[in-house]
Amino acid sequence: MAFSSLWQRFQKYFLRYADLDFSIDISRMKFPADFFEKMRPGIEKAFAAMRELESGAIANPGEKRMVGHYWLRNPALAPTPELRANIEETNKRIKKFAADVHAGNIADESRRPFQHILLIGIGGSALGPELVADALGSADDPMDIYFFDNTDPDGFDRVFDKIDSLSETLVIVVSKSGGTKETRNGMVEAEAKFTQKGLHFGKHAVAVTGVGSELDKYAEKNQWLARFPMHDWIGGRTSVMSAVGLLPMALEGFDTDEFLAGAAAMDERTRIPVDVVLRRQRKRRERYGDPTLQRSAGVVQ
Repeated sequence: MAFSSLWQRFQKYFLRYADLDFSIDISRMKFPADFFEKMRPGIEKAFAAMRELESGAIANPGEKRMVGHYWLRNPALAPTPELRANIEETNKRIKKFAADVHAGNIADESRRPFQHILLIGIGGSALGPELVADALGSADDPMDIYFFDNTDPDGFDRVFDKIDSLSETLVIVVSKSGGTKETRNGMVEAEAKFTQKGLHFGKHAVAVTGVGSELDKYAEKNQWLARFPMHDWIGGRTSVMSAVGLLPMALEGFDTDEFLAGAAAMDERTRIPVDVVLRRQRKRRERYGDPTLQRSAGVVQ
């Protein structure tokens, strides 16, 4: 395709939300000019299904479960006042817990502040926190973080070798069911290591799990520092905006309110029908003219 044609196509299909610092360019994808019009019935069906899910429709008939990760980003969308209150209260508790850890109000047995986090989980219970830590983490964070995200004993040892002070380490065990074997293996190994060092594991441990789960009961029985809920309407792969992701984020010093607000803003934008987006793009071009002068920056305002 000639450069001039590529440039015209780029102008038509490049999308930028400057206020969100978000851009996406689909102009090099090989779809025909009438693609969106042909896909309109399917797109409208998808939007309708999304509205039903966000209103609390049962998405998993076999287990009678809703899918509510949308509500985590904007609790006002929750279908009941009880769900909204639970989300907001959990977020408030997370921020309070992290603030107490950073201030030294929650500390190790010697009253020294916690410096490290060891998160034990697998799949969605670890991948989201790992992504956030890798994307946002820096040497200036108030706490650094390590992961047990599989059940490899040698891997456990390598992680332990990296943590210079186990006594100053806070452990977060994440399992929605509370019975995930790989996560339990990691927890058992961590508890044994703390005991070997003469440390009381419960004074270093926090659970993120379903209310009433095996892990929830174990944490309560052994007087862990705190327990945060993970609801059955949150899937592992979408759990990063629940306590699964927000707790380690807050402890690492990241702004969880800003994170959630950004996600909610993206949700709003992705609910705009594609024809409306393209129409707005066309009006912007008509209003501001040919953005050729911005070609070097690769941005169409």
